[in-house]
Amino acid sequence: MTEYGRGPGSEPWNPEDPLSGDGGWGGQQAQEGSQSPYGGQPQHHPQAPRYGDWNEGQQPGYDAQHHPRHDGQYPPHHDDPQRYDQQFAGHAQHQFHQGGWDATGTHGHVPYAADPGDPYGQQPVAYGAEQPDLYPTEDAYPPPEPPGRRRPEPEPADEEESVLAGRDGEDGDGGEEHELQGRRERRGKGRKPVKPRKRRTGCACMVVVLVFGGGLGGVGYFGYQFYQNRFGAAPDYAGDGTGQTVTVEIPKGAGGWEIGRRLKEAGVVKSADAFVHAQTTTPGGDGIQAGAYLLKKEMSAASAVRLMMDPRSQNNVIVTPGERNTDVYAAIDKKLELSKGATRKLAEKQYASLGLPAWARNGGGVKDPLEGFLFPGTYPAAKGMKPDAVLRQMVVQAKQKYAAYGLDDKARELGVENAFELVTVASLVQAEGKTHDDFRKMAEVVYNRLKPTNTETNRKLQFDSTYNYAKGTSNIHISEKEINSDPSPYNTYRHPGLPPGPIGNPGEDALKATLNPTHDGWVYFVATDGMSNTEFAKTYAEFLELRDKFNANTGN
Repeated sequence: MTEYGRGPGSEPWNPEDPLSGDGGWGGQQAQEGSQSPYGGQPQHHPQAPRYGDWNEGQQPGYDAQHHPRHDGQYPPHHDDPQRYDQQFAGHAQHQFHQGGWDATGTHGHVPYAADPGDPYGQQPVAYGAEQPDLYPTEDAYPPPEPPGRRRPEPEPADEEESVLAGRDGEDGDGGEEHELQGRRERRGKGRKPVKPRKRRTGCACMVVVLVFGGGLGGVGYFGYQFYQNRFGAAPDYAGDGTGQTVTVEIPKGAGGWEIGRRLKEAGVVKSADAFVHAQTTTPGGDGIQAGAYLLKKEMSAASAVRLMMDPRSQNNVIVTPGERNTDVYAAIDKKLELSKGATRKLAEKQYASLGLPAWARNGGGVKDPLEGFLFPGTYPAAKGMKPDAVLRQMVVQAKQKYAAYGLDDKARELGVENAFELVTVASLVQAEGKTHDDFRKMAEVVYNRLKPTNTETNRKLQFDSTYNYAKGTSNIHISEKEINSDPSPYNTYRHPGLPPGPIGNPGEDALKATLNPTHDGWVYFVATDGMSNTEFAKTYAEFLELRDKFNANTGN
């Protein structure tokens, strides 16, 4: 058996040797500890003795500090071998009971008696120094455990520890080798198990490729769009289009982009960008009006612009300011290729479903409930459309305009009962006025004649326009006999006040003038040239002078 505490080739232990006997070597170690580089403090990594073929840290009864069992007394073996250790706070001196192990398996608390022949016996043993071998024979040691109960071999040292171990072997210092082995054991216990590194699957790589490829594709697409918008020509057809025709409705207020979008949806042009470019580069292209246009499919943008500038391509019904409903109905019949009178008959039956405002009248001698509510403007009207759809557009436009001007509130301020009467006044202003400058004066004439205090005409309007509306004519040469014989409520020569309803569709200029008349005292007016030159008078005497002028100019 290899003795511990001595290197190879040392003398066998002699019990009579005071320096090698009971506690001799330990005392020497304690004395040498005063010159230790640790300043006399006990080291924290004690040396472990070796016993035969046992590996360090595997003997029963030893822990990481390697405390040997004493006195040949060992507890009985059990299935689970017990380990006995004692760690003292502050690295105190290890002492062993003379009587061996106590009943609890721990060290006794009674110190050994000092050897009279040992001059170092009373000195404390330094922590970490090896204890004297008190078991001179191998029989005093327990036999090795069966292989089945042996602990696994320690993991092989890493490269750094192997190098240090090699150096220890070269220096012949077994103590440092034990110390490194203790460090490896403690470090191995504190290590967490290393999780196996996850392998990257082909699916993850595919996701990365798709994301990266999608990003590049998106950048490329937007880059191409930016280039096309900035530098590239917009997609466009070539030529004047195919033989297939289509009607495209352009709403009022639509700009170039909106027109191009509608043409693209109808298959006329290939892109709205191409149309906008053609419109801005074609002289007069910005003058395209709202309405319905008869165009061809797959036209170049430039051809579409030129055709829309040609009035022959327009499938619209244009309501002019002051135009009567009878003329509007006839125009719709023509555009929709309907039989004569079809739209008028539909209007008589379905006027209530076309969106009239609640204050509109349909009785009291009103000739046409839609009169005054087909607001002047341009409206799409192409073959295949229904007449009620065309009429509804006009009525809705009138309703919106009248609501915007607040006719109900303005009516009472101007001396009439309601909005309907105000629209009637506007239709009279539009019919009798010849120029824009006439409208405000004409509005004042109407309001002054409607006043109860009017003694000049006794509240009679005496307008030829109302008589002609009832007759469906436009005659300016009306005899006094004809006027006096006509009982129609629209005959303002016979009936005071306003006619039952509007006599035409007033435009926006006449409507504004009606809401803002002059206040100069005008009561009379005469178109002295018989056409457009209207002159105004405040008294009846002035009126007679204007009438003579009219007769002279017209040959009456």
